[in-house]
Amino acid sequence: MAEASGGTEGTSRVADVLLLFVDGPSTLGVSRIARELDLSKAVVHRILVSLSSRGMVTLDPVSREYRLGPAAVAIGARALRESDVRSAALPLLRELRDATHETVTLSTPVPHGRVYLDQVVGTHEIKMTVELGRRFPLHAGSSGKCMLAFGDPEQREEILAAGLVALTPRTVVDPDLLRAELDRIVEHRYAASAGERQADAGSVAAPVFGVSGEVIGAISVCGPRYRVTDEFVAAIAPRVVAVADRISLRLGADPRRTSAAVAAERTAR
Repeated sequence: MAEASGGTEGTSRVADVLLLFVDGPSTLGVSRIARELDLSKAVVHRILVSLSSRGMVTLDPVSREYRLGPAAVAIGARALRESDVRSAALPLLRELRDATHETVTLSTPVPHGRVYLDQVVGTHEIKMTVELGRRFPLHAGSSGKCMLAFGDPEQREEILAAGLVALTPRTVVDPDLLRAELDRIVEHRYAASAGERQADAGSVAAPVFGVSGEVIGAISVCGPRYRVTDEFVAAIAPRVVAVADRISLRLGADPRRTSAAVAAERTAR
């Protein structure tokens, strides 16, 4: 039993090391990884040597820091190719981009946040683009708030209780204010953001559901704040919700029933 526990702990440490490369800088040294994960440098070094031997990370001979290697890139590319939600969404994301002329994105939840899975870049000369694969918190930005509003209630309360970090001066960090906003998102089935995650960006998003009724992602239309006005959001929000519903239906979900169930649960509290 002890051996199994030790093996599980070791596997967790390897995963934690790899996940640091998702959020942090493109290169990381042994000392920083050890400090971030509260591990000894010797343990971190052994993990990195093992990962390096398998092509998961590579060592820069000049800086003596590590970056993700070709094997990690290949795994990520394979995951993107085989993502059911991405395959179901992509044609409809293109339709939504053509209708709005703004960049359209697809996000999915991951532990402690969300990542962008894909984007279809807008047609304007000045446009917004997002960084695929980088983890962002759920409380800032329309896509994250959709997943937080329709997601697991216990996880939502944990996030609210842990303290909300301001990414910009417009990020909502008061838990009570955010709870009230999440209630409105459930009621209207979409979320809007004006400079919450990026100061000069605005967006409107709607949730995507899986066959079991769980929220498995969100789509958003995003662009510069001077174009994503309140009037723009009001005009396109129904279309964004409709496209998100079509993606959910393609995945075997019943988005209206799920949304109604979440709304009833929140009302009953």
